[in-house]
Amino acid sequence: MSQGAPPRPPRTHHDRAAVLAVAAATFTVVTSEMLPVGLLSPMSGDLGVSEGTAGLAVTLPGVVAAVGAPLLPAVAGRADRRSVLTGLLLLLALANAVAAFAPGFGVLLAARIAVGLAIGGVWAIAAGLAHRLVPPPAAGRATAVVFSGIALASVLGIPAGALIGDLTRWEWGFAAVAALALAVAGALRLLLPPLPPERAVHPRETAALTRTPAVRTGLVVVALLVTGHFTAYTYVRPVLEGVDGVPAGAIGALLLLYGVAGVAGNFLGGTAAARSPRRALLMVSAALAAVVPPLCLTGASPVLSMGLLVLWGLAYGGVSVSAQHWMLAAAPRAREAVSGLCAGVFNASIALGAAGGGAAVDRWSTTVPLLLAGALALLAAVTLAGSRHAPAAVLP
Repeated sequence: MSQGAPPRPPRTHHDRAAVLAVAAATFTVVTSEMLPVGLLSPMSGDLGVSEGTAGLAVTLPGVVAAVGAPLLPAVAGRADRRSVLTGLLLLLALANAVAAFAPGFGVLLAARIAVGLAIGGVWAIAAGLAHRLVPPPAAGRATAVVFSGIALASVLGIPAGALIGDLTRWEWGFAAVAALALAVAGALRLLLPPLPPERAVHPRETAALTRTPAVRTGLVVVALLVTGHFTAYTYVRPVLEGVDGVPAGAIGALLLLYGVAGVAGNFLGGTAAARSPRRALLMVSAALAAVVPPLCLTGASPVLSMGLLVLWGLAYGGVSVSAQHWMLAAAPRAREAVSGLCAGVFNASIALGAAGGGAAVDRWSTTVPLLLAGALALLAAVTLAGSRHAPAAVLP
């Protein structure tokens, strides 16, 4: 072990349960963050706002999380990370309960601010936590499991919220996620070991990481890919509703197919990134550039739309875990700080993408965000191909 590297824990029989509890936390925060995507049309109609305006329910938490994630490790100080994660899930439960009973759009947005605080905090801690829960040989696989919460949210969380909204009312989707967050808070408290901070994190350290070439390149790629994805994906329901032969009740099933592909993409991307994060990110960038824009030309072909949506899910499923491998390899002695920084850029990009997509939908049409997403993914691929600053090592 090199001097200054964090100590590795011994294996215990609680390893798997602890990793699954953290994955449940990431599943819950992503489901909370993206729940309005599956409920966008009924929310906008019931609250009396446009679909572009309703997209602020995705944009606002992203902005808050972007600011909070890089600061959380320093703000948390020497607090036990198990207690911090548990508290953040309790906050998430409260915020979703308030959203479920919100009398108007303004109160709902206020609840979404609290959701953003929880999102940023959970990702700042959880993203780099796997190496503290399992022995070194299992760290790469455990990281993929933690990040599978993102893809599983697409498979189960968002479609389930859309289904609940279709069968009852959209408010019940938020109520269900509030109950889930409460249960996950209990699981974290029971299953995680005590997790004192490895060392103090100062805001200056987080800012200094942006001067590391490999970290900076990774952040640019993350910004391009995530902004492009959410420019299009936030408004994917209106796009799918415009495909001839696809009834409104089938939208949840199509999003489910997207999510299943995303789960596969997460583990495929994690395996590839453990060998070469640059190659993994280059592959997913090129794939997104190739499969997202053609969706705007498939209005008369449900089969083609479904196929492209599945490929989209497969490609994007590898983005988060590949980016995290890149970041932890680029700054192995500052795992919590670089994870918070990456989470901040990631969530800022979600907000930017959702806002930009909303403006494009309101000004032009639902197909323009697909073209913007493809262009940004292509730019990410070009950035990776031309960069000389890929990290030389990856997680064990």
